[in-house]
Amino acid sequence: MTAEEMTGRTQKLAVEQLYHSCKKEDLAFETTEDLAPLEDHFGQDRAAEALQFGIKMKHEGYNLFLLGSTGVGKHELLEDLFEGGAEAISPPVDWCYVNNFDSPHKPIILALPAGKGRLLRSDMLGAVEDLLVSIPAAFQSEDYQSRLQEMAEQYSQREQKAFQALGDKAREKNVALIQTPSGYTLAPLKDDKILSPTDFEALPEEEKQQTLAVIDELKAELKTIVRQLPLWAREGRENMRNLNRDFSRLVIDQLFNELGDKYRELPEVLAYLNAVRTHVSENVDTFRQAGEEGAQGRKSGAIPSKAAEFTEYAVNVLVDNSELTSAPVVYEDNPSFINLIGRVEHVAEYGTLLTNFTLIKPGAFHRANGGYLILDAAKVLSSPFAWDTLKRILRAREVRIQSLEQMFSFASTTQLEPEPIPLALKVILTGDRYLYYLLEQYDPEFGQLFKVAADMAEEISRSPESLGLFARLIKTLQIRRNLLPFHWQAVARVIEQCSRRIEDGEKISMHVGYLSDLLCESDFFARQRNGELVLVEDVTNAVAAGIYRVDQLRQKSQEYILRDIQLVDTDGESVAQVNGLAVYQLGQYGFGKPSRITATARLGSAGILDIEREARLGGKIHSKGVMIISSFLANRYARDRPFPLSATLAFEQSYGGIDGDSASVAELAALISALTDIPVDQSLAVTGSVNQHGQVQAIGGVNEKIEGFFDVCRARGLSGRQGVIIPAANVAHLMLRHDILEAVNAGQFQVYAISTVDQGLELLLKTAVGDKNAAGEFPPQSINGKVVARVEELIRLHGRYGKNSSDAAGGTEGRNSGDDNGASPEVDDHE
Repeated sequence: MTAEEMTGRTQKLAVEQLYHSCKKEDLAFETTEDLAPLEDHFGQDRAAEALQFGIKMKHEGYNLFLLGSTGVGKHELLEDLFEGGAEAISPPVDWCYVNNFDSPHKPIILALPAGKGRLLRSDMLGAVEDLLVSIPAAFQSEDYQSRLQEMAEQYSQREQKAFQALGDKAREKNVALIQTPSGYTLAPLKDDKILSPTDFEALPEEEKQQTLAVIDELKAELKTIVRQLPLWAREGRENMRNLNRDFSRLVIDQLFNELGDKYRELPEVLAYLNAVRTHVSENVDTFRQAGEEGAQGRKSGAIPSKAAEFTEYAVNVLVDNSELTSAPVVYEDNPSFINLIGRVEHVAEYGTLLTNFTLIKPGAFHRANGGYLILDAAKVLSSPFAWDTLKRILRAREVRIQSLEQMFSFASTTQLEPEPIPLALKVILTGDRYLYYLLEQYDPEFGQLFKVAADMAEEISRSPESLGLFARLIKTLQIRRNLLPFHWQAVARVIEQCSRRIEDGEKISMHVGYLSDLLCESDFFARQRNGELVLVEDVTNAVAAGIYRVDQLRQKSQEYILRDIQLVDTDGESVAQVNGLAVYQLGQYGFGKPSRITATARLGSAGILDIEREARLGGKIHSKGVMIISSFLANRYARDRPFPLSATLAFEQSYGGIDGDSASVAELAALISALTDIPVDQSLAVTGSVNQHGQVQAIGGVNEKIEGFFDVCRARGLSGRQGVIIPAANVAHLMLRHDILEAVNAGQFQVYAISTVDQGLELLLKTAVGDKNAAGEFPPQSINGKVVARVEELIRLHGRYGKNSSDAAGGTEGRNSGDDNGASPEVDDHE
């Protein structure tokens, strides 16, 4: 069979099949200025519908998880969804902490209508300032001073009257009541004169005894009066307190009655105001003293207000929703334990850490209450205690501010225990699919709390309708990023690049992050040339510049091939040697590189030995491909008899991990060549996965693989015979560079598509595979005929040397079925 006949059995691809271009008829505009921006969620109907469902579902547990790869546009979708205002889950309220006068370590929470929180805070600050002025003024009034003087005179008169009565009684009994610096004392009288001790001793004994008895009696009465003095003083102080309370109540009641009228529709606030009224009434002297100091400060030019010192009457507005026009939508970029639930801060005074309810700070749950809280799932999971805290709050439907010391009993000191805040919100987690399914599989609570999965599309089919909408998406991003208008050819080039990114010429990538970057970089090149439009060459330059920035490793690997440091032939023929193709993935950038695959085949019983696996360089998928090759050979050529074969397969000069089954066709061709001694055409490279029936299956990275081999061939000089063999299933994925299209169009390079391994073998070995005749035999000069002849020869040799003979090259039968403990792959050519 001639080369032309063998090529006829395969599909030699035309230039039009190598690049799925976007035509003018697909884009009915000249520039994006002719387009209107998108108003809906293009290509994300599934995710948008799921989000709408989860938002409107009012039952418990219907929180949301938005799935999609990084940069696909999850946050943009949420921004669009909430752009017109989010529907409130509960009416927006202001959350305020106020002092609990009965238990100061347990602050009380107040839920006030939006805007009332800051108003109450202002009113309470004004009330304290009024009290600091009005209470001292009340005590300085003439009425108060006269009442105070009257009370003092009453007390003094009462004391004087008691001692006067006792003094008069004593004088009647010839005893004098004398007031001394140390108190009162009694002394005998005679003829209205106080007797000296000498004169008293000179009195008759009977008279002395009578006088002493009278003095003892009077002393008892004096003691009674002296004992009553503290009671009278206490009574006086109580009367003074009552007086102070009466005068202060006039001020306090007037002030708090006005506040009560202002908040009459809020029972919680009225209860708080009553508690404040009582506490102020009990601490009038504090206001009086502070007010007097403030008055002195005003006279001396010092700062007048002392209201800030009365923190017990302050209002801590934890969440102020006064300016909200719709439900709050909060994105917490750092969802740590503290940032989620809030914290209680401390201040240092004289080496001691102190706190109070005014130092309570809100968390993301507080700010989003009544609305929506958006969190990155990976960040929540990576933050200590944040994930369990999130689940606990969603289950309890309340947020309780606690420190880690309280949770784990690390601190023995008294700490604030703020009253918990009831929650009514939706949590929207964002993350990739892998993370979502891991949580669903291993966290039994996850499915109960996040019942709605919104899965974003990563791609969309290319159709006239979708292309028009995609162009409008470009217009939308142009407006958002303030970019220059795009010519239709530039839009077409962007669409083609988005198709290449997902390795499918019939699809468009919906990765908004990549699209936005490409548009911005194209705009940069247009502005560099002072253009008014972004043209196709600007997009091409942006793509090329992006590749050039990360292309150094590809250039070095190609340099090794061109310098024959790494051996790859691109011309001539060689037995058991095939050019395989692999893709190296470096982050978002991947490039193809040809590799030499070799095989040996000899008499033995070890089967096919995968050297990559034995060296711990081959991954599981690659090993599976080798096993499929072994099964294919045995099934086709030795179905009813033993196959005494020891063969080896290797990627030559591979020093890193290799995985994937895209080298299956190349490895099979190398083995067939080793068995038949038919040389392999080195001007061709091949990629493709083969199944047990010889069908060739699609692989990944087809564009990069073709381009990698083409670059080496072009550097050495294109001969016109060089080309790449790919699976026919990958034709739809082709989006090759334009320099390859030009080479194919000029007949300098070819791309072949095959559906079966036989088609690939005929191209590589330049020999017909051969079909069975009526007697069930293959033509002797065909590939199959030569393989069968070699198998029969091996069977004869096996019979001659005995079944128990050792393998001449060593090896252990069945090595490919062992456990895989290989190294982590660095090269992945698996789709």
